[in-house]
Amino acid sequence: MVAASLGARVTIIERAGLGGSAVLTDVVPSKTLIATADLMTRVGEADELGVKFDVDGGVFKPRADLGHINDRVLDLAREQSDDIRVGLEHLGVEIMIGSGKLVDNNTIEVLTSEGTKTVEADAILLAVGAHPRELPTAKPDGERILNWAQIYNLDELPEELIVVGSGVTGAEFASAYNGLGSKVTLISSRDQVLPGEDTDAAKVLESVFERRGVRVLSRSRAQAVERTDDGVKVTLGDGSVVTGSHCLVCVGSIPNTAGLGLEEAGVAVTDSGHIKVDGVSRTTASNIYAAGDCTGVFALASVAAMQGRIAVAHFLGDAVKPLKLNQVASNIFTSPEIASVGVSEADLESGKYQGDVVMLSLLSNARAKMRNTKDGFVKIIARKGSGTVIGGVVVGPNASELIFPISVAITQKLHVDDVASAFTVYPSLTGSISEAARRLHVHI
Repeated sequence: MVAASLGARVTIIERAGLGGSAVLTDVVPSKTLIATADLMTRVGEADELGVKFDVDGGVFKPRADLGHINDRVLDLAREQSDDIRVGLEHLGVEIMIGSGKLVDNNTIEVLTSEGTKTVEADAILLAVGAHPRELPTAKPDGERILNWAQIYNLDELPEELIVVGSGVTGAEFASAYNGLGSKVTLISSRDQVLPGEDTDAAKVLESVFERRGVRVLSRSRAQAVERTDDGVKVTLGDGSVVTGSHCLVCVGSIPNTAGLGLEEAGVAVTDSGHIKVDGVSRTTASNIYAAGDCTGVFALASVAAMQGRIAVAHFLGDAVKPLKLNQVASNIFTSPEIASVGVSEADLESGKYQGDVVMLSLLSNARAKMRNTKDGFVKIIARKGSGTVIGGVVVGPNASELIFPISVAITQKLHVDDVASAFTVYPSLTGSISEAARRLHVHI
């Protein structure tokens, strides 16, 4: 879209559907599912806010109609994909449905339903994404043993769901299916859920999981997943067995770079198969660029889009700024959400940066109390000495929205006093961001 709007003649080659996995099998579907789970969680806690449900004098209990939920999930994904197609066609982009392969650094061979076609190009952008990694001892069957692309095929809510992998994807699905009413067991090979994320945030999520009945098996590695007569059994590294009705395997992803003709075109890849790119998304072939999960930079749709925009701007000679990873805001859509941006506390502990940290629990926030929000915090990191905002973490409802002011502060190199002096609404959750910044004020 950016290239077409800048006057380039653009052809898109796509085999599955416009929008890629972000729209069709990953981000849009999972966050749509999570929206339903969040509502069910709120309804389940409504009694504490004074909301009572009477059904013929009995107890009202919400129930997840998974068939209906997944139909809506997939309909929304298709709708979003169709919207993207309409937008592209409006800009005059040619769309070819098929599989592409590089012949050289200017030529692509496309296998379509009508046969093989050849496309010549001055520049090529590879945005081929990734697919779920599979364990040789845990092959998905799409019915009982599932990967994150297959889970939307279910018509009935899993009675007992075992989630293998406690990274972002595993944690999000564990949280969502717990909210929908499944009994969830999360198998984590590490000491904490969400390894590599903010430790305080992981502790909050683990506490919420414990309170809501999610069973977390830490320092446990799944050796094999097998289907049984009425469910699944997962064998752990110590020989113990966990049983359930379904198993979701979330153990990472593999870039879709095999068979693309990269070597013939002079495009180098890493040992893991990811395409090597520089700060402007350029590969080792000067006119070939790459963006998204196939580059292994950050598996985020926002980063993929930014990489693509940077690539187009660089090739067409438009104003361009290299990708700055320390400005990337990300969010984990568990309940509560966990958002972060910039320098982390682990970066301070390693000596990579020097900074001051203030963390405020949402328990002291008036709006959080009104909403009966018990879990979460705001954390701001400022550069030691200068007071410039360099990092932040928000844990709580709508953290994905609340991280934005901290992200703006980091990108624009704002001082904590700049953040503290901007008006916030009272009462609001953003008030805690302002207060955290205020407590980082350096008295001169």
